[in-house]
Amino acid sequence: MGGAKNSVLKLMAAALLAEGTSVLTNCPEILDVPLMADVLRGLGAEVEIDGETARITTPAELNHRADFDAVRQFRASVCVLGPLVARCRRAVVALPGGDAIGSRPLDMHQTGLRALGAHSAIEHGCVVAEADSLRGAEITLDFPSVGATENILMAAVLADGLTVISNVAREPEIVDLAAMLTEMGADISGAGTDTLMVRGVERLHPTTHRVIGDRIVAATWGYAAVMTRGDISVTGVDPATLGVVLGKLQDAGATVTARENGFRIVSRERPHAVNVATLPFPGFPTDLQPMAIGMACVAEGLSMITENVFEARFRFVEEMVRLGADARTDGHHAVVRGVEQLSSAPVWSSDIRAGVGLVLAGLCADGTTEVHDVYHIDRGYPNFVDNVNALGGEVERVS
Repeated sequence: MGGAKNSVLKLMAAALLAEGTSVLTNCPEILDVPLMADVLRGLGAEVEIDGETARITTPAELNHRADFDAVRQFRASVCVLGPLVARCRRAVVALPGGDAIGSRPLDMHQTGLRALGAHSAIEHGCVVAEADSLRGAEITLDFPSVGATENILMAAVLADGLTVISNVAREPEIVDLAAMLTEMGADISGAGTDTLMVRGVERLHPTTHRVIGDRIVAATWGYAAVMTRGDISVTGVDPATLGVVLGKLQDAGATVTARENGFRIVSRERPHAVNVATLPFPGFPTDLQPMAIGMACVAEGLSMITENVFEARFRFVEEMVRLGADARTDGHHAVVRGVEQLSSAPVWSSDIRAGVGLVLAGLCADGTTEVHDVYHIDRGYPNFVDNVNALGGEVERVS
């Protein structure tokens, strides 16, 4: 299992916090990594990507402006905001693009930076933040937002005094970011809990850091095994980060065996219906909601899927209905009655996870299913087509 998409992009941004060359290993070979490299180059850094290794050389003087052309293609580009405010005391970051999965405002990012002493506003399509100095503060997030936690944390490591951030995100990717920052000389405690304590330091130094395995990609293969009644072993990820997910697959009838560095999923029968509600970690990840719906569409019985994080993620359900699914949505809920077999049809992916969910559904359908706009998949899943085919599926990429 390669490195985590949801971690590597933030770690690349963290390299901006220290002058010199930081090295990231176990980087996933996905489209978003070179896109993030372009963002960093626009800020004055030198970035060299060689397979699963990224070398980021940060100059003494950074450009504080991340323009629209650089950040428009993916949401994670906004994570340069915190490092730029910390290093330059000024940041102008164009509002980012990314997946069409619902509203993801930057209010909490700005509120946190203001608490640290920065002035922040949205001007001409950009987040603008500036500060004469940053000082420690007590900050409580309205919601455990991953992005807000990351930006505030990266700004706080170079602030004066102690910052206490409450109701933070607890995702393993946050723990990974805190680990790298600590290796760079930051003073951070509480990573993995709902409160982070950050005592600011004068400067950080470069480091070499290995990106954690991608738990979302790992779990996707687990869902693939259950939907197609197969047998898959996954290595390179800590199964403890997928406790709720593996439990749901077990509830669906699969045999789940956790190992030190991965897990095995064996499923020989049609899956049972399972209810799922997405929540911040350690709950069920919103990134796996399309896979949960995909499994529900071929399961025996009635499933209810509740989306508590991104309100627009259910647009994926419309495409599943094209494939013959018996599914309907109402607000934050999708009710799905499983069918014995789906039927092939042309469908369109709206984001990374929806694209993969539709491919997995196509493997459960009769005939040939066409999934369009699959460039989304390349942003989060390395060598996806080759991996599906190596596992016994029949997938061909066509222009």
